[in-house]
Amino acid sequence: MIRIEPGASFKDNLQQLPPIAGVARIDLIDAQGAVVATIPNAPGKQGSVAVYQYLRRAFGRLDAEAAAHGLAVFGEITADARAQPGAHPNIDRLIDVADGAPALEIAVIAG
Repeated sequence: MIRIEPGASFKDNLQQLPPIAGVARIDLIDAQGAVVATIPNAPGKQGSVAVYQYLRRAFGRLDAEAAAHGLAVFGEITADARAQPGAHPNIDRLIDVADGAPALEIAVIAG
């Protein structure tokens, strides 16, 4: 998959990502094989599902490079997440991995 060149607007970036029809959820899996987070394809989470699905296709897993790119895709929302830790847990996770937390596998679960 070709990587997008993220702009400043999350809404504009989101329009460049593949559709999420048919995705039930995203599971994030640590090095021991444990699911450490789940993002359901539900209202209020669909933007995160789209970003993480895209990161899986473009990078294969969530490592520091993928996380940094994901933060750029989230655009202006990333600044809000940095200002309000905990308000955007799916962005907080990207910040953590970009800052050196262990990489995670991204599983796209169909449904």
